[in-house]
Amino acid sequence: MATDKDRAYYPQAEIDAVIHSPARLKVMMYLYVVESTDFVYLVRLTGLTPGNLSSHLGKLEEAGYVAIEKEFKGKKPLTMVRLSAQGREAFRAYKESMQQILADLPD
Repeated sequence: MATDKDRAYYPQAEIDAVIHSPARLKVMMYLYVVESTDFVYLVRLTGLTPGNLSSHLGKLEEAGYVAIEKEFKGKKPLTMVRLSAQGREAFRAYKESMQQILADLPD
């Protein structure tokens, strides 16, 4: 856990490691701008394999950042994914932290 001194000298100590992974960051960015989306569409958007996406969604779900709902549409399985309220807030905080870190870098 970052101390106040760490935060003052190393703002990157505030970066959420769950979100910061490139694949999970992609997922969070896409989900941040939509209410929800289906798994197949997320595979296409992210370029991840279904297995890789599933693994990253599992980590995001474990952190409480996404909600996953599985149902059937007719006879076809349908997996819908959305950001939870906690995930939306975590992404906002991540975005603010990254903006501050980048703004503080010298030109």
